[in-house]
Amino acid sequence: MKKIFYVLLLFIGVHTARAQEVPVLDRGLFFGNPEISGGQLSPDGKWISFTKEYGGIMNIWVKKIDEPFEKARPLTDSKRPMNGYFWSEDGKYILYVKDGNGDENMNIFAVDPMAKVTTGVPESRNLTPLKEVTAQIYMVSRKDPDLLMVGLNNRDKAWHDLYSLKISTGELKKIYENTDRITSYDFDWDEKLRVLSKTDDKGTTQFFYKEGDKLTPIYETLVTESAYISNWNEDNSKFYLVTNKGNLDKSTLFLMDPKTKQITKIESDPKDKVDFGGLFLDRNTRKMIYTSYTGDKTEYYWKDKTWEDNYKFLQSKFPGREVNFSSSTNDYSKFLVAVGGDKYASEAYFFDAKTKQLIFQYTPRTELKKVEKYLAAMTPISYKSSDGLEIPAYLTLPVGSSGKNVPVVVLVHGGPKGPRDYWGYNSTVQFLANRGYAVLQPNFRASGGYGKKFQNGGDLQWGKLMQDDITWGVKYLIDKGIADKNKVVIMGGSYGGYATLAGLAFTPDVYAAGVDIVGPSNLFTLLDSVPAYWEAARAFLYGMVGDPKTEEGKKRMHDASPLFSVDKINKPLLIVQGANDPRVKQAEADQIVIALRDKGKKVNYILADDEGHGFRKPVNSMAMYAETEKFLAEVIGGRYQKEMPENVAKRLKEMTVDISKVTYTPAKSEKTAGASK
Repeated sequence: MKKIFYVLLLFIGVHTARAQEVPVLDRGLFFGNPEISGGQLSPDGKWISFTKEYGGIMNIWVKKIDEPFEKARPLTDSKRPMNGYFWSEDGKYILYVKDGNGDENMNIFAVDPMAKVTTGVPESRNLTPLKEVTAQIYMVSRKDPDLLMVGLNNRDKAWHDLYSLKISTGELKKIYENTDRITSYDFDWDEKLRVLSKTDDKGTTQFFYKEGDKLTPIYETLVTESAYISNWNEDNSKFYLVTNKGNLDKSTLFLMDPKTKQITKIESDPKDKVDFGGLFLDRNTRKMIYTSYTGDKTEYYWKDKTWEDNYKFLQSKFPGREVNFSSSTNDYSKFLVAVGGDKYASEAYFFDAKTKQLIFQYTPRTELKKVEKYLAAMTPISYKSSDGLEIPAYLTLPVGSSGKNVPVVVLVHGGPKGPRDYWGYNSTVQFLANRGYAVLQPNFRASGGYGKKFQNGGDLQWGKLMQDDITWGVKYLIDKGIADKNKVVIMGGSYGGYATLAGLAFTPDVYAAGVDIVGPSNLFTLLDSVPAYWEAARAFLYGMVGDPKTEEGKKRMHDASPLFSVDKINKPLLIVQGANDPRVKQAEADQIVIALRDKGKKVNYILADDEGHGFRKPVNSMAMYAETEKFLAEVIGGRYQKEMPENVAKRLKEMTVDISKVTYTPAKSEKTAGASK
């Protein structure tokens, strides 16, 4: 199948100029496996690892730094996409994390990158071979490269005990048994456990300073506040604390002495617009390299002249694009650099910081690179919500469009409290723009990065002011003449899926249709089914949607649940769900599908038996987006690619649910909750 093909779509007997000028790009360019991605240098810089397709799934490969990529050897043959990988400190192992078909029960694996095999791949060892356990990595040792500090919730599903893990043998040794709601363990530069965090049932978090077996409380935040330790200072006497406690609105960087509890302000956003972003320290000197802040885009404040000079040198080589140091040797002499931007296919380069030598390594999507002139610019905008609150957002207009009276897809991010949308290349956005849609990405209240008041402003506002922040974005586009008011679709995943259902149920005249991807429909069943290890966040969740133990909370949750306003939904809906989703379970999709079906409403249902909270396998993603673009074209008249590879067509057929056969049996606790008013 050709990667790019041209179509001349006939709309009311007229060929559009855009269809003739801009090709419909193959969806595989956006959602198929990249050729190469995720490059990392070995600690000594002699090797480069990366992910590349093996058996249809992105797996880990390795080669010498001076060898061509064709000489690389596969190291893994995972049938499930990984959740990340890294080299051990001495380069003896590559460690990676993956779950089982989206269930988020994570195990940690190790493979020897130097192992020689005649066929296939070397053996990977599961270092945490436990069922229904979510392993967490707290510390990767530099002093002992054979050591990790990990958390395992095998004793108590709600809480993680701390273990040392020997990579070479898989030996696990319990270091701390968590019987008192510990939510994090923090180690200093000398890899000594110094601070533990506890969260009580009200969501209050306390930092405890550890001296021997003694734990002394040193800092406390409420459920509506946040604080975390970013790192330690040069002599390990103080830690860098990022917090928005008390009168602070924007999170700020402090230095705290755990013995005296004294804190000293280091830095906050010089423009006073956003939260503290990031702190990067030199692992060898322990000195600051930069701080960063992300508003419309990310800005860096350099503390190290050599690093700043290198960054400016790289920027001069790639004007108009963003440059990131994605991987480095232990001594920071050599780097892999990622180069990209909103309308650019990314590239990776090797950079020698001493000689300023810059060598191209790979383009993850070479076919996309060839046609990047058809990618669309993402523009930061803002508008006022119903109560006058300024909402930051991004708007992407189709290439070649006049920007007037165009069909729009409102793409709502997940979370909702804390995450946000960012400027840069986004495969879904570019895919939709290529099909002829303007794309609006609102950072509604509750989104992270804009201060405590903005983030907490979403509490108890599901379906209310949070939804207004999205609705008023549509009004803004209509008032500006950008949106065709009859051709606006709402779409999103997780909370974005909820917002899709809420948009169709609570503002049924605003949208022509919706695409709900793993979104909750019933807040009662959502809270009933959260994973056990989210127990520490229960008060946080109740603060967002309401307390189901109170009558007021029940009424609030009932009124905010789209399931109970299904009578108002009168527009076409496409629902996408992963059968193994531990966060938003299949029941959320089944319930709304049945309710719509039984009332004779139009609903299409895609269900993947090998996915969880979002689709990660390329064949599933391409099948889902094939159905999505067809659905959108039927409702608001955009372009779509009719053809698809045989395996994608087969998978789409397998995932398409006959809604007449969907069943759901509520638990006893649900039968009364749903009836609450």
